[in-house]
Amino acid sequence: MQLVRQKEEMTAKVTETAKGVGSGMGGGGKGGSHGRRGRAVLAALLVAAIGSGCAVGSGEVPKPTAGHPGQPGGPGHPDAKKEAPAGMITGYAENLRRNQAARAIAAKKWGLGATPLPAPRPPAVKPAITTREGFEVESSEDLPPVFTTVPTKDKVVFLTIDDGVEKDPELLRMMSELKIPYTAFLSDYVINSNYDYFKKMQDNGVTLNNHTLNHPYLPGLTYDEQKREICGQQDKLQKRYGHRPALFRPPFGNYNRDTLVAAKECGVKAAPLWASEAFPDHMEWREWDRDMHPGDIILTHFRGPDEWSGSMPDMIRHVMKVITDKGYAVGKLEDYV
Repeated sequence: MQLVRQKEEMTAKVTETAKGVGSGMGGGGKGGSHGRRGRAVLAALLVAAIGSGCAVGSGEVPKPTAGHPGQPGGPGHPDAKKEAPAGMITGYAENLRRNQAARAIAAKKWGLGATPLPAPRPPAVKPAITTREGFEVESSEDLPPVFTTVPTKDKVVFLTIDDGVEKDPELLRMMSELKIPYTAFLSDYVINSNYDYFKKMQDNGVTLNNHTLNHPYLPGLTYDEQKREICGQQDKLQKRYGHRPALFRPPFGNYNRDTLVAAKECGVKAAPLWASEAFPDHMEWREWDRDMHPGDIILTHFRGPDEWSGSMPDMIRHVMKVITDKGYAVGKLEDYV
């Protein structure tokens, strides 16, 4: 799959626009000359609201007016696309400003070096997903696509967390306050000790997807054994969380044709892998240029100090620094796939 780079000129343009709006609001009215451009100024308010870091004070993180990532008012929700009546635009801009202000305060509380950038609007029509070149299996045309990057020109990446070994309550609080969307791929053998932890995650707007019952090396199993692993986890997730996932990630990223045939039989629509992997102290890259690209899927795991040189919040701090420093935002995978 060819990875598309997006130029970073838009960031400068948005910043310049926001500055212009700020200076216009600071002085007195100019009468009729501004009346002719009322709509342009109101539209610019939206840009300023999204880009505003707002002054960060002390104290607790204020409750923003929006919901969870991907929910009404939250980063990346489709309702953000709808045009508000002219009389409501200022209020809408204020809501956006408050959301980003809350993120700025949460970023300081959780030790992030910078406020996460707001995600771009999700596409009105989801992009066509195809299997990445070199990842095909024989006669794979009608099987779930296997891919590492979502086709988009937006500077957006997607955070995914696998298995479910570590159940750190700090992660739930951190991600909820920062409003960072992510997707979980769960294996029953490690989540069954605390299903409620992942129910809280789901209640925070996270989609819980399939990572098999027992995390086996699937190509080493028969077709029927693979189907039991995949369909069995579909059944578990539906029973526990009321949702039969459309996304499935094979353990270790290993699969064969039987894997994808079984996944399709179990109701799976796509099999996202990853373009990079995040740890508390470094990143590992799949691509030759060891860099981030629009639409990249980032893998990490539910791990803690027992296996990592840090905690899950440490990992989030590190990966968000990399993402933000490179000018990217985190989007919700299910908005694109």
